[in-house]
Amino acid sequence: MTASDETGRGRNIVIKTDDEIQLMREANQIVAETLNMLENVVEAGITTWDLDKLAEDLCYKRKAKPAFKGYRGFPGSLCVSVNEEVVHGIPSRKKKLKTGDIISVDFGVFYKGYYGDSAITIPIGKTTDDIQRLLKTTRVSLEKGIEQAIVGNRIGDISKAIQDHVEENGFFIVRQFVGHGIGTELHEAPEIPNFYQGERTAKLMSGMVLAIEPMVNMGTQKVTVLRDGWTVITNDKQPSAHFEHSIAVTQNGPLILSSLEK
Repeated sequence: MTASDETGRGRNIVIKTDDEIQLMREANQIVAETLNMLENVVEAGITTWDLDKLAEDLCYKRKAKPAFKGYRGFPGSLCVSVNEEVVHGIPSRKKKLKTGDIISVDFGVFYKGYYGDSAITIPIGKTTDDIQRLLKTTRVSLEKGIEQAIVGNRIGDISKAIQDHVEENGFFIVRQFVGHGIGTELHEAPEIPNFYQGERTAKLMSGMVLAIEPMVNMGTQKVTVLRDGWTVITNDKQPSAHFEHSIAVTQNGPLILSSLEK
């Protein structure tokens, strides 16, 4: 089943059945388990390549496929972005983490025909108060966006809740990269900006599955893509944070698929 995408981009939003949402939950539980494992093992001295291999190994152990590896030519299973790197950092044997760094880890899987996608930003040891506030603000902005993912609201309600919280706390939303629908494709309609544009956006319906992912900079909102064609950095080289969940819109409110089941 599809619903008209009122953004005017000519793409249809795919409405998922309860069975499909359950399959997507299974995929996202693998993602959540992997990110939880990485959060527990990351430490000063480890390389981003090491983290990529650990994630890939667990993914295959769970009989899933890494979603990002080979996607449009991306070389890794993880996107690992350190400090001023916003998103899409490429795993490297040369990049060792050190105390005071922050690392954004974005991971996806393909499992039983469906995708899962989530991201967290992890501090390495003791960090500054400003960085701790950046991480908390980004994480809470995601939570506030998810709270708006209810039947009858619009995508713009999610966007506005994220932007309002980020800017109230003195930080800056990245505007070149946005969240997205997810399902049998990694990126589906609709796009989910983390900022409010004042235009009419798609209405939220039960069965929509969305990957909501605020990217928040300490300084300028402006970013640049490096010569590798993937790694995005802040223009002022100040830190950036990234948190993401895949969620389903249901009649009973938002269901977070990529939160570890208790």
